[in-house]
Amino acid sequence: MVKLLLTGLWVCIVTLGAVYFSVQMSAAPAPVDEEARRKEMQELVRGESITIPVISNGAITGYFLSRVSFMMDKEKIRNVKLPITELTTDGLFTLLIGNKMVDLSKPGAFDLEKFRSSIKDDMNSKLGEGLVAEVLVEQLDYLSKEDIRNNASRGNKNPNPGQKIVEGVKIDAPAQPAAH
Repeated sequence: MVKLLLTGLWVCIVTLGAVYFSVQMSAAPAPVDEEARRKEMQELVRGESITIPVISNGAITGYFLSRVSFMMDKEKIRNVKLPITELTTDGLFTLLIGNKMVDLSKPGAFDLEKFRSSIKDDMNSKLGEGLVAEVLVEQLDYLSKEDIRNNASRGNKNPNPGQKIVEGVKIDAPAQPAAH
């Protein structure tokens, strides 16, 4: 009878110990990764390559070559009826020509974050707050008229790629059409 009582007590102690240690050793549920959840709710809208003339003293002195893409809210983009590409082009013309954000005499003074936030604010004011989550500058280069002439000459084996203003981000995701 004593053996049976001690065996029952031993089983209870082992069971309670196992439950206690399993609760202590179990990991807390993984915290919800807000960054991953936020990115999951976004869609890449690829911009197209555009060429913006630089006019100085009434004459074209060169061209900006640019490509800007956006990370946009999937839910909000479904309701957009305006053409995203044209709005992007308009915003880039305003920033690069109207506001003269790029001073070609000081190429190192270009503020990429200010450029991105200006595009984002402009797009969100036109399309609705929170639509554009992130602006991705893939390319922003400058080619002078002389560079273009030299590159066009038939004997030039090493064309001048121009002045790189921004080292763009590489986007590997396939282009997804915007739902507008």
